[in-house]
Amino acid sequence: MSIDTSEMNGPSGTPEQSGDVSGDLATQLGELARELQQIDDVDTVMAGIVQAAVQLIPGVADASISLVTGRKTIESRIASGELPRRVDALQSSTGQGPCLDAAYEDRIVRVPDLSTETRWPAFSSGAVELGARSMLSIQLFVEGDRLGALNLFGVSPDAFDLESEQIGLLVAAHAAVAFADSQKISQLSEALISRQLIGQAEGILMERYKLSAQQAFLVLTRASSSSNRKLREVAEDLTISGEIAGVKRPA
Repeated sequence: MSIDTSEMNGPSGTPEQSGDVSGDLATQLGELARELQQIDDVDTVMAGIVQAAVQLIPGVADASISLVTGRKTIESRIASGELPRRVDALQSSTGQGPCLDAAYEDRIVRVPDLSTETRWPAFSSGAVELGARSMLSIQLFVEGDRLGALNLFGVSPDAFDLESEQIGLLVAAHAAVAFADSQKISQLSEALISRQLIGQAEGILMERYKLSAQQAFLVLTRASSSSNRKLREVAEDLTISGEIAGVKRPA
């Protein structure tokens, strides 16, 4: 997936500065959303978002989508390079940083200069050593105890301005919608696969033991309960090996 940024640039090839998002940018974001909504793999969706963030948002040198679990563990789910991964690992080890604040407290956190930042002393000094000088973190989604943030990195101080925030929020909004849609598609696909496996397993039991559909399903559920395994796993074992725990061939 690629985003054409040529129309966003002025005569010098640099992004034009304005208080409002241009119509060309809005068009590109709409196209991005439509592309992402056709993808049923969550990682592919997020990779497209990270690529778009680097290409569309002024000042971005690197970007990542980070998952925060239990208010302490931060993982770079998708990253454009090594810098985001190292910075996320630093946030996780120090338990502080803009990603945590964006995910749990504020929707957007801008850090003009990490070398003078005092909110997260342990994190800030380490991030500068890694090569990050500016950051912009935007809340992306909330899913139970798992939260997501779009993290943007600049290699110089004051890399991000109001325009960066405006465009970043738009990218994040499209990303959140696309992510939610992809999750629904993924969950639906998993449900259909599970139903298909269970149906196949029922068919095997019905043929082998001359059971009704209801009896076959009851056998599967009992085997699932007695083995403390998911019904889908029991059904999958039966379709692959012809045997399931707790069910013996008649003598």
